[in-house]
Amino acid sequence: MAQGSEGGRDFSVVGMVQHADPVVQLIALILIGCSVASWAITFQKVLRLRTLAEENASLEAQAADGRLPSTDTPGLGAAIGQAALAELHDGASSGEARTDIRARLERAMRGGLKSELRAIEAGLPFLATVGSTTPFVGLFGTVWGIMHSFTSIAQSRDTSLAVVAPGIAEALFVTALGLAAAIPAVVAYNMINVALGQAAERSAKSIVTLAKSLSRGDADKIRPIKGVK
Repeated sequence: MAQGSEGGRDFSVVGMVQHADPVVQLIALILIGCSVASWAITFQKVLRLRTLAEENASLEAQAADGRLPSTDTPGLGAAIGQAALAELHDGASSGEARTDIRARLERAMRGGLKSELRAIEAGLPFLATVGSTTPFVGLFGTVWGIMHSFTSIAQSRDTSLAVVAPGIAEALFVTALGLAAAIPAVVAYNMINVALGQAAERSAKSIVTLAKSLSRGDADKIRPIKGVK
């Protein structure tokens, strides 16, 4: 917003917040804080989704070769590989059919996948909350600010536009802050959710391929898990 003043009144962003009612100031600060936090979460998730896409590409290549991903580096591949190895060593039973082995390996690897995706989803509830509540918080600040402005007008007994406009402008500015916080949060939440769903589908296909290969007993393609003999 451009800097400016009229009649000694500062109509910049900072100026309107400074001259607003204390309640409106508090709401404006809350909304600004929510907006900053939302952007920080969004950037962090975008970076993590890029890494997830790379991990999925590596997982697909290794699944096509029938090899479990390395468990040395934390990430999607390690979570799935660790779950599969643990199930292979600890979940085996005598006389087990190949279909049963494949089914329990798939369950174990899907469990590892879900655990990894849940870790990535941390912060999304905050984005959803910001997107759904900040417009109403901003509206509350606007209503409060307009009430305060009308009270001041009644006390001064001056209804000229020069007296009425500044208070209403400051009140409406809080609604704008609420929308500025909500819209990016909603867009980011939806985009991240869609990206996570697509990543889960890619990983699920690799898990099916790995389970088929491992259920055949390709022992030479299985890496040992630390602490398990």
